[in-house]
Amino acid sequence: MMTDRAGAPVVVGVDGSPSALDAVRVAAREAAGRHRPLRVVNAFLWPLLGTPLGPIAVTLPDSELRQGAEKLVAEAVDEARKIDSELQVTGEVVDGGPVALLMRESEDAALLVIGHRGLGGFKELLVGSAAVQLSARADCPVLVVRGEPRADGPVVVGVDGSPISDEAIGFAFAEAAQRGADLVAVHAWLYPSPVGPGDIVPLVYDPEKLRAEEERVLAEAVAGWAERYPEVRVRRKLVEATAARALVEESAEAQLTVVGAHGRSTLGGMLLGSVSHAVLHHSRSPLAIVRHHKGRAAA
Repeated sequence: MMTDRAGAPVVVGVDGSPSALDAVRVAAREAAGRHRPLRVVNAFLWPLLGTPLGPIAVTLPDSELRQGAEKLVAEAVDEARKIDSELQVTGEVVDGGPVALLMRESEDAALLVIGHRGLGGFKELLVGSAAVQLSARADCPVLVVRGEPRADGPVVVGVDGSPISDEAIGFAFAEAAQRGADLVAVHAWLYPSPVGPGDIVPLVYDPEKLRAEEERVLAEAVAGWAERYPEVRVRRKLVEATAARALVEESAEAQLTVVGAHGRSTLGGMLLGSVSHAVLHHSRSPLAIVRHHKGRAAA
């Protein structure tokens, strides 16, 4: 997991959309539960790039547009304080595009919280654009607020035995402990089958032996974290399905779903893996995406 970053804030991006206000409420709860400050930011893009904002906006001077942005931030700060009146909240309007701004913010944040659509004021920016870029490249865990935030239900985490999966499991245990929630560790598997021309599949294999091996992977993946967080009740769930399908189904009853980013590309892991990308699109709960950061100490 990422380093503790003592004193680092939870950062949330806002643009005046309902999705962003949902993100503010979730971010405020995260900050309060972690005993961290909350930082609310708005990216003031126009008129830096000449982006059209509609027939009324284009007639307004820059000062009035900035005042509108500052009003959005002030309203978001007020909304956060409704969640916890003692929460330390600050807000700022920053020149630049939303993705670039939040990438910079992630370098000094404990957690980055965003709505799943509308980031930056462009309603057509659905999951798959800004949210995907930030989830794949941010320098801290990213919490994408989608689905219906709920106070009950478990924290669900995907397990596959990889190093990034281990970081996601650690993050999920910490979240479950903070929330007083159960943790459901989900490991999906399928019987061997060819996926392309020339693939070799064993002619004979023992289904019980294969299942026992998958159970071992799951048990070993959570054992160390369970010792570290003895107060968290853990349920291990072995599912015969694709990982994306299993996690999306489990997300329906979860208060939070956690996956590892599994970025793999020629750019050194800049892209989301297929499972995290699919869950980002279809999760029915808020989704935390955790990237592997080499050299970082465990939190």
